[in-house]
Amino acid sequence: MFDLKSFHNVKVPLFALAGPDVIEDAVRPGQTLEFARRLKKIGEAAGVPLAFKVSYDKANRTGLDSFRGPGLAEAMEIFREIKRETGLPLLSDVHRFEEIEPAAEVLDIIQIPAFLSRQTDLLVEVARTGKIVNWKKGQFIGPRDVEHAIAKMTSTGNERIIITERGYTFGYNNMVVDMRGFPIMKSFGFPVVIDATHSIQLPSGAGGKSGGEREYVATIAQAAVAAGADGVFLETHGDPDIALCDGPNMIPLDQMGGLLARLKAIHGIVRE
Repeated sequence: MFDLKSFHNVKVPLFALAGPDVIEDAVRPGQTLEFARRLKKIGEAAGVPLAFKVSYDKANRTGLDSFRGPGLAEAMEIFREIKRETGLPLLSDVHRFEEIEPAAEVLDIIQIPAFLSRQTDLLVEVARTGKIVNWKKGQFIGPRDVEHAIAKMTSTGNERIIITERGYTFGYNNMVVDMRGFPIMKSFGFPVVIDATHSIQLPSGAGGKSGGEREYVATIAQAAVAAGADGVFLETHGDPDIALCDGPNMIPLDQMGGLLARLKAIHGIVRE
């Protein structure tokens, strides 16, 4: 699936974008590579193509003193080691223009963060790399308005685009996923993904940081695939309770295999 030159109007198998929220190797050396190895085995066992997701900088955390990660320069060697050891496609997000070119040297999928999803120049410059672009739909954007972001990215000639739903802001400190959005967004002809872990996030809901309700991740993921989602975005950790960022909305690695197997079965039914 990840080798396609264009994703426009191409039928794809269920796929996963999965990994820890942020590189924590400064505190737990070698952890990111270990998680990548485990996820490769999990994806292969479930028969679900998988790209490994991890952030090198969490630039939009709630608090000034929150853990952000090592930054791109330090992360580059970790990314290269993961590629050498696992062969998995790599996904990470960029926040600044100066990160785009070096990130494109090692990443297979460059992600546009939800909070930057309307930044025209950023979308265009990322698309110009020719890499797959995972565009995270902002919590303030309706499904019918997605076509405008698509037009910005495809203006470069790049049709390797994934649209990722991550819920809508619903009052304070809560998110909601409108399942009607999946057929609407799919009508634009590109794969649509459900970010099932950030969709159950409670933004800034834990006193200076975000909370979450990971017990509902499977519910959101299964419902979205049944509604037409082509893939699932899942943040996961060996022990989410000690994760340095977004632990409350990540699922344990040992639950990933069972969830992917269920999602594949649902996907097979709704695609018949």
